[in-house]
Amino acid sequence: MKKILYICGSKNQTTMMHKISEHLSKYDNYFTNFYGDGIIKYAAENDYLNFTILGNNFKESTFNYLRKNNLQIDPRGGNNDYDLIFTCSDLIIPNNLKNKKVILVQEGMTDPENFMYYMAKYFKFPRYLASTSTTGLSDAYTYFCVASEGYNKLFLKKGIRPEKLLVTGIPNFDNLQTLLNNNFPHKDFVLVATSDARETLKYENRKKFIKEALKIAGKQQLIFKLHPNENFRRATKEINELAPEALVYTNGSIDEMIANCTTLITKYSTVVYVGIVLNKEVYSYFDLETLKSLQPIQNNGESAGNIAKVAEAVLTKLEQTEFYFNEWALNNGY
Repeated sequence: MKKILYICGSKNQTTMMHKISEHLSKYDNYFTNFYGDGIIKYAAENDYLNFTILGNNFKESTFNYLRKNNLQIDPRGGNNDYDLIFTCSDLIIPNNLKNKKVILVQEGMTDPENFMYYMAKYFKFPRYLASTSTTGLSDAYTYFCVASEGYNKLFLKKGIRPEKLLVTGIPNFDNLQTLLNNNFPHKDFVLVATSDARETLKYENRKKFIKEALKIAGKQQLIFKLHPNENFRRATKEINELAPEALVYTNGSIDEMIANCTTLITKYSTVVYVGIVLNKEVYSYFDLETLKSLQPIQNNGESAGNIAKVAEAVLTKLEQTEFYFNEWALNNGY
């Protein structure tokens, strides 16, 4: 029986991998946390990278999810020789992935291109220094499954080889209308989705951001949903000082909160697409027209199955995979 390894990370990445694996149950599926080698491995194991998906906090969360769902675990993919590997990030390519068949799955929004993006692209600086703006630039994969035709065009502009790009849609963001039926107790409010910029060593003027949210909300109820990787104590204190009437949530489904709000305020977060698809008033540091052109295709939750078909093609060495998916996208209006 052929073996597949799924490299997880954040909750979004882990649940994406799980959904894809459910369509490939005839294979021997194994899962691991996100990992690296050498100095990256040393730093992660010694708690220097806990602000990233390489950190021990994410590792523990991933393994808890895998155990809860009775999934086979192979830490660092070291116990088997795999016929295919799935990952949601190619910012780091572990040594045991090299010369393997790899399918890269877009996790969500990519960061804006900055100085480090160009240093990574043209001067071979480590891709992770530019964060997700360099997604896809490794070329260390067989196919790259992306969220929409808009993202297909974006990745083409970055120089990614067209024969490797497949518009399949991405799990977790391909059937957002179902979120409208939920049990979140509040309705018709202004929702602020905060970021973990400071925790990932980026600059953020949080006080200014809170004041902007207050101005947008006016007399409407203001609710803050803190990023899972954020320093909850610090963030809650800041909000309470400037917006004492606001509600602060540290857990719960942000997607359901977005479904019930009237207005969504965020910076550089994939959740902005939930607001756009559900026709909410959206504030983002990205240009809204650009975001609308990039929004993930809505295919009634078929993305995981589409990605599984790519895996089947790779495992069985079928030809014309690119043609098949381009034709599929065209026939379905994407």
